[in-house]
Amino acid sequence: MKKSPSPKPQNAAQSTNRLTTKRRGEVAEAAFLHKAAMLGFAVAKPWGESDRYDFIVDSGSRSWRVQVKSAHCNGKYGYTFHACGNVQSVTYTAKDIDFLVAYVVPEDVWYVVPIQAFKRITSVTLFPSSKRRMSRFEKYREAWCLMACPKDGECRKEMGVELRCQRPGCDESACPKMR
Repeated sequence: MKKSPSPKPQNAAQSTNRLTTKRRGEVAEAAFLHKAAMLGFAVAKPWGESDRYDFIVDSGSRSWRVQVKSAHCNGKYGYTFHACGNVQSVTYTAKDIDFLVAYVVPEDVWYVVPIQAFKRITSVTLFPSSKRRMSRFEKYREAWCLMACPKDGECRKEMGVELRCQRPGCDESACPKMR
């Protein structure tokens, strides 16, 4: 009896490329739910798709409205994320969301970007694996502390995030929250 070859393992980006854009967004949302819950956040998904945000994230001291975006394949010039929904002329504002969380699927990297970063721009381009090209948004890579630590309060020590903002000896110039 001839044994059939086992399928070659695929990375996350290869396995999601065959999915529709909507389905890839749903996969990214599921990944966000898993990541945020593993870090100790309480996460709620609003009913329906009428709101401009995908999730409500509760840090124990504050709740945040979060829009999740994902990139599944590297563009010629990095990974680009737009601060808008289906209609590109209608960008997200602080009235809509508190954070845009960008997931670079092939790199398994998250960027937690406060909506204030989009005051004068409508998109960001990220280069997570490049040694030469750095995005000015690199400071938001894995910046979960922006949601975990309120600016005017104590961080929850049980949260599984790097407490960049308020830990003793924190270099405030390197912390995206303090700029």
